[in-house]
Amino acid sequence: MAEKTIENTQNQETPIAKCEVTREPETYVTPVTDIYEEDNGLYMMVDLPGVDQDGLKLSVEESVLTIEGHVKQPEAKEYLLREFEPANYYRQFELSEAVDQEGIKAELKNGVLNVFLPRAKAVQPRTIEVKFS
Repeated sequence: MAEKTIENTQNQETPIAKCEVTREPETYVTPVTDIYEEDNGLYMMVDLPGVDQDGLKLSVEESVLTIEGHVKQPEAKEYLLREFEPANYYRQFELSEAVDQEGIKAELKNGVLNVFLPRAKAVQPRTIEVKFS
């Protein structure tokens, strides 16, 4: 029931004739993700440091789970040294028919997004009762 990552196409440039660049394109980072499987479905833990409730967009469309996180930029300061630059996050996963897309649940806590992808009813393991006569 493993899901596969879809290649990030957000930052791929498309050639446009005579296009004037008026601002820098938004850059995205692929968030680090752990996925593990249990009997009732898949669990995902996605690291999204700096993303809050207003900056998170989680959606499913045409069997593709999209995770998009926007980090609020800090106020401009004069740094003596700056090694961390906040970035936005973007990642997509193609879901199989074994996932009940209507039952997906998610929670964001302390910069970690926990997503539960339940198994579809048809593929859940079950015990079959045997009658003895």
